[in-house]
Amino acid sequence: MNNALQKFLLGCAISAASLLTACGGSGSGSSDISTPVPPQGTMHVSLTDAPACGFDAVNITVSKVRVHQSASANENDAGWADITLNPPRKINLLNLVNGTLEDLGQTPLAVGHYTQLRLVLVANSTATPLANSVVVTGGVETAIDTPSAVQSGIKLTNEFDVAANTLVDFTLDFDACKSIVTRGNGSFSLKPVIRIVPMVVSGGITGYINPSLSASKPAVTAQLNGVIVKSTVPDPVTGAFTLGPIVQSTTTSTYTVVITADGRATYVVSGVPVTAKANTVLSTSASPINLAVSTMSTVSGTILPLAAQGTARATQSFAAGPTVTVKSQSADLITAVYSLSLPTAAPMLGVYGTGTLPIVVTAQTALAGKYTAEASATGYVTQSAAVDITSANVVKNFVLVQ
Repeated sequence: MNNALQKFLLGCAISAASLLTACGGSGSGSSDISTPVPPQGTMHVSLTDAPACGFDAVNITVSKVRVHQSASANENDAGWADITLNPPRKINLLNLVNGTLEDLGQTPLAVGHYTQLRLVLVANSTATPLANSVVVTGGVETAIDTPSAVQSGIKLTNEFDVAANTLVDFTLDFDACKSIVTRGNGSFSLKPVIRIVPMVVSGGITGYINPSLSASKPAVTAQLNGVIVKSTVPDPVTGAFTLGPIVQSTTTSTYTVVITADGRATYVVSGVPVTAKANTVLSTSASPINLAVSTMSTVSGTILPLAAQGTARATQSFAAGPTVTVKSQSADLITAVYSLSLPTAAPMLGVYGTGTLPIVVTAQTALAGKYTAEASATGYVTQSAAVDITSANVVKNFVLVQ
């Protein structure tokens, strides 16, 4: 029995050894050591909006956000990382004002440098005829013509780095007012204007205007050197507004806040700082901002050639102070016509200073009714002219050259 038992145990030992060897249980090249996962970060994307001009709704249908490390990659190349919305989401951009964000989701990303970001929309089709649409104030929902790029993705200029175990958080600021262009025949086209805002270095500006002004369609913008970087409309009931998210300011580059309304003088506050993850308060509900009464006149005309798809704006430059955009509008795609309604009264100017509220503003009488009208387009030389609307409307036509 002992010999039989010894033979049995020896056979078991040999079988066990063979099994371990076959399973990689011994030797320097054992395969039970898992291949390490490359380090990753995460990209999170939200959507927000600036107010639209003359619309009750501006709808887009988002299917995905795409990102790639190569700036030259096309939509069919390998290497894309996607945030996919399933099903695609129809979003009314006009609901995304005063700091409201639409969360589009997040995706893991390999560590590295990324140079291409795309927002992909669902195209209008027989199956989805109103995927992208507008509702003119008091009107009905109307489809808008969209560029062919919406299906491959609207390319956004942005480069960023992803480090291991970190979050890259972006907000896509879709400017509906600048993105919807009229065609002179009751139709509209989408000409996307989208700004990318990194959330980690962003804050906001908050305040109140007198809610009795809501019928005058007030608009609030944050500007840098006359360029609008964020705009919103106050709450019609409370008058509260939030300009954000916007990138934090520097000691040499603070924001100018501009408030306009129909039949009211322009209200300007310069030197407004913004700190990351915080809000700068411009006014309170107890002492809201009021706008002086003003008559209105227009600067209008055409911007040619039609192919330029030009944009008009009216600016004012304060002595020893900022230059601000008071009103802007894209020229009609069919007629090339633009029209800017502007106050004839003197603009009011204040300086944020130490943040003591309420901010004191004074009338800048030298600028009453005086503006610079400007026409610009991508690939064309910007043109400008001084105009005075104190006593009458002004017609100013522009012909842009490359």
